Amino acid sequence: MPFALLLLGLAVFAQGTSEFMLSGLVPDIARDLGVSVPAAGTLTSAFAAGMVVGAPLVAGLARRWPRRGALLAFLVVFLAVHVAGALTGSFAVLFATRVVGALANAGFLAVALVAAVGMVPSDEKGRATSTLLGGVTLACVAGVPAGAVLGQLWGWRAAFWAVALMSLPALFAVARSVPGGTAGGEPPALRGELRSLRDPRLLVTLLLGALVNGATFCTFTYLAPLATEVTGLGSAWVPGVLALFGAGAFLGVTAAGRFADRRPVPVLVGGGLALGAGWCALALGAGHPAVALALVFTQGALSFGVGSTLIARALYAAQGAPTLAGGFATAAFNVGAALGPWAGGAVIDAGFGYRAPLWVSAGLVGLAFAVAGVAAREPERAVGQETARP
Repeated sequence: MPFALLLLGLAVFAQGTSEFMLSGLVPDIARDLGVSVPAAGTLTSAFAAGMVVGAPLVAGLARRWPRRGALLAFLVVFLAVHVAGALTGSFAVLFATRVVGALANAGFLAVALVAAVGMVPSDEKGRATSTLLGGVTLACVAGVPAGAVLGQLWGWRAAFWAVALMSLPALFAVARSVPGGTAGGEPPALRGELRSLRDPRLLVTLLLGALVNGATFCTFTYLAPLATEVTGLGSAWVPGVLALFGAGAFLGVTAAGRFADRRPVPVLVGGGLALGAGWCALALGAGHPAVALALVFTQGALSFGVGSTLIARALYAAQGAPTLAGGFATAAFNVGAALGPWAGGAVIDAGFGYRAPLWVSAGLVGLAFAVAGVAAREPERAVGQETARP
């Protein structure tokens, strides 16, 4: 893998830490800024919504920018809003910084995905995608637990300062190592790219990605109360449980990168079946610490292994939209990241307990298989109708 691609992963690590770290900081933010815990929780929704809207929008605006310049601009904005967030005493300002930070994150990831696949041979998109997304999984392994610890020791603002400081080396690394210019010369016409994005194969792949990612974050968001209230672990275990999920995620992304280009179907079918079964098993065995911890690791690996493979397949299916593909893939996966926690919270609020999000996750994976099955039958039906015509 090109060294510049590894450096892009470093920047994604800092941004992934920012996206996920609020799960352990919401109560502290609520107390410090004088708002309710649910109000502070909207900061997570604001970030996810900014990612969904911002990824395709910013990717479209930046499609003619030099890749290095676009990445640097997004990183500078991302760093600046975290400094502003760390300094502010206003919840409204903090909310605004989360939205702007999400837009910058979305733009960076959209351009980085396109830049990453442009750095490798055309048949290695899966490896490039897994390398880049390794930064997200490392954020789960190290960044999110570290943010929780910083928040406990020095307050939530320390976590924001840490993300800003992590962004600095990434900024210099991108400036020195990422190739300038726009890969492939003049980008295709915007209308042609948008037309390519209507490809049914691509739309199905994006929908599958949203469902699988929704299942992932439906449970991941509520791992802490699951561990303490159902599994019976002490609160000191929570950073370790989050890190265990992240370690599995890193393993899953790494393994998928070896197979996603040449053997995607076994990864998606076998991994998807195991993923759905695993959510059911975790729901049933969550009361046993050894079982729960083993399955947290396994589900992290399967979730991100299948998810990263779907991103790679989306980029293959969107070859006619080279500058917009990354943005739409990012948006689709963040639709899942936004709706999954909402669905998990809804079943908890309905009184079904902290195991309930696990069953929702299993249902979302099952729905993904149903969608894939219907989509697989459509070409056969179309061929049959064509043959039956006089």
